[in-house]
Amino acid sequence: MSSKASVTSNPNACSQPSYAPTMTLAMAQQRAHFMSKVRQFFAARHVLEVQTPLLSQAGNTDTFLQSVAAAVIYQDKPRTYYLHTSPEFAMKRLLASWQVPIYQICPVFRDNEIGARHNIEFTMLEWYQPHYSLEDMAAELGALLEALYGHAVVLSHYRYVDAFMDFVGIHPLTASLATLQAVAEDKGLMGFDFNAGINKAEKNDAGQSEESIRQSWLDLLFSHVVEPNLGHDLPTLIIEYPPATAALAKTAVDKEGNTVAKRFELYINGIEIANAYDELADGPALRQRFEQDNERRQRHDLPAMPIDEHLLAASDALMPCSGIAVGIDRLLMVTTGARSLEEVIAFPSGLA
Repeated sequence: MSSKASVTSNPNACSQPSYAPTMTLAMAQQRAHFMSKVRQFFAARHVLEVQTPLLSQAGNTDTFLQSVAAAVIYQDKPRTYYLHTSPEFAMKRLLASWQVPIYQICPVFRDNEIGARHNIEFTMLEWYQPHYSLEDMAAELGALLEALYGHAVVLSHYRYVDAFMDFVGIHPLTASLATLQAVAEDKGLMGFDFNAGINKAEKNDAGQSEESIRQSWLDLLFSHVVEPNLGHDLPTLIIEYPPATAALAKTAVDKEGNTVAKRFELYINGIEIANAYDELADGPALRQRFEQDNERRQRHDLPAMPIDEHLLAASDALMPCSGIAVGIDRLLMVTTGARSLEEVIAFPSGLA
């Protein structure tokens, strides 16, 4: 066996043999206790733990999430399946069928995501509550955080618009594309061209094109300028996102008359931890969003992804509900004071 030291960003691992994990035994014990508390929390609330397949015939159509493809042999014929980026689609099929609260803790996969806060494979907690509003889901998330921290937790609510104006200085829903680009360059965000990959077909849908480009600039500014400032004093829920980020969420009209997505994200210490939706239960509307996603993917030279027809069928049977996805590894990071994912997982993708 080789005794070479592994090269990782974890300073505790620099003298370890190449086979050693980047997580210490003490952190592994903390992680086990952490997972136990999560399961105790849901058991006390009579939320059913479920398990759904990691492999699916459908992929994620989101332009900015790349599924990991897996070549399989199904009934003697080669097929392409995809490792799920979230258990959402399969869980909604269960939810439509059983009509009870459910949760799952499982590995998920997102291609080409590596860094101090990213890994191709990571652990997600996802749960769904029938007839919950976003406010109900936020309250339950707060209760979970209290169970994990062991003390009272106050969640700050911060509108996306207000956070953007406080840290970027412009209104994200009304600023022109030229203004967004100019502000990004003024903030030192140079070399981005979100018009790249737009082909002639996009001229047939100029409105959709502009919305896509606008959201790309907003995402850039939010991630680099706003996000690092969030959740340092109190865990912070960013609410009322732009409609282009709705994905599988409903939309509504804010107090200023702008259309916004009915979703929130949790930030702690500048790190995105969770993402919640007031779920859209409308098969035809979801199909339209997926098809628009695939059109955008093709304009950016990305492959179109197979749409989950089972999910679309289930959506029409889905009761009003809210759902949330929590990055378990990131949440463990912030609760233990770890500086990177490598400290809270045994083997990051580079050592897997």
